[in-house]
Amino acid sequence: MSENRERDLLAAVPDSLFIGGEWRRGERESTVKVYDPATGELIKEIADASPADGIAALDAAATAFETWSRTPSRQRAEILRRAFDLLQERKEDFALLMTLEMGKPLAEARGEVAYGGEFLRWFSEETAHVQGRYGANPEGTGRMIVSQHAVGPCFLITPWNFPLAMATRKIAPALAAGCTVVVKPAELTPLTTLAFAKLLEDAGVPAGVVNVITTSTSGAVSEPIIRDPRLRKLSFTGSTPVGQRLLEQASQGVLRTSMELGGNAPFVVFDDADLDKAVDGAIAAKFRNIGQACTAANRFIVHRSVADEFARRVTERVEAFGIGRGTEDGVTIGPLIDDRAVAKAQSLVADAVGRGASLRTGGSPIDRPGTFFEPTVISDVPAGSDILREEIFGPVLAIVPFDDEDDAVALANSTEYGLVSYVYTENLARGQRMIERLETGMMGLNIGVVSNAAAPFGGWKLSGLGREGGAEGIHEYLQTKYTLTPDPFA
Repeated sequence: MSENRERDLLAAVPDSLFIGGEWRRGERESTVKVYDPATGELIKEIADASPADGIAALDAAATAFETWSRTPSRQRAEILRRAFDLLQERKEDFALLMTLEMGKPLAEARGEVAYGGEFLRWFSEETAHVQGRYGANPEGTGRMIVSQHAVGPCFLITPWNFPLAMATRKIAPALAAGCTVVVKPAELTPLTTLAFAKLLEDAGVPAGVVNVITTSTSGAVSEPIIRDPRLRKLSFTGSTPVGQRLLEQASQGVLRTSMELGGNAPFVVFDDADLDKAVDGAIAAKFRNIGQACTAANRFIVHRSVADEFARRVTERVEAFGIGRGTEDGVTIGPLIDDRAVAKAQSLVADAVGRGASLRTGGSPIDRPGTFFEPTVISDVPAGSDILREEIFGPVLAIVPFDDEDDAVALANSTEYGLVSYVYTENLARGQRMIERLETGMMGLNIGVVSNAAAPFGGWKLSGLGREGGAEGIHEYLQTKYTLTPDPFA
């Protein structure tokens, strides 16, 4: 990948806030600095929004709401479809941009462009399918009309790990429902969202319908927006502790909320599993996005009779990974997002090994520019290890043996989180039992990647509220009204 290509792409990304259809500098002179995690080098400086800038963005969204919510659904659908088409035309630019600011290998970045684009296409098709109902009440004294209405201006907070897909997963259903939005991307990876806002502008999204604020002071900028009575919806993807704080703030205005929070996904391999399929699934479920995904398998719960063989096979695969900057050929594992992520991975591995786990491969930071950590496999992880309680968010595969089905279920459910689970078994009845017994909002049965724009994404317990994607996704941005009219024949 040529340096000129990277330089030209970065130069084309707006460095301003997008408010009311205008690209403008923030109120303050400070900037948000964006770094390439593979090199540690500064790649761009952009506007740093103040709380006043955040309220200005909400002003624009509130002003645009009435007109946009009354725009015919077919027109909204056509704009979203144009956005999808433009994203296909610019897919290489978006893939490279994500690799530069987040670090994922270019092949995976291309996969995210494809996945993120599907939310634009899916919700462009869902736009015209919002329906109500009409009919007589049981007493026959009147007619009941049930209608759906856009909830209002929305505040969408996106994470750093999937900077395009998490934006499209929130923006597309909001616009499809007739809502206007203020989007705040993560400080670490804001460039993709700015480029996407420019794409939406080119697709014909009217001024004020989508507003983007980038900031280094997330809490200070977000709280006034959340507490403003004009805001009617908050959607957040990120850690559970931050989500809990946001829910407390949202409670004051009784906001509609969608919360996609932390995970601690179990990956259960039974003794009757097809081990070839299980190993393939494990590699996909653990190491996609360098392990930095809320859906990443966190605890590999493997039947004792196959645990050693499973560990041997995944270790062999992991040791063959290519490590490097995501733009390089053959790279499977890029950098972690920052130094804190490296320190966390190192601490979790050290704690488990210190308690008696076996280190099969990896386990240390890599001595090179950037924030790299060795792809790691540890087995026989004892109960009480931090790695079994905390979300790893890194390329570390931790194996725990089990003896019977009840033991596996107990281990899988022994967490306050419940986002996704993975199960490998060739026994149909056992697979059906796992669907009913595992306490997660999603499940992959003999498959290692579950995300799909046509499916409802979300978790149970401390993993969140609401659903994104699927037919359910647009209803998160709608509210129901019941109207009674007199019997027209009376």
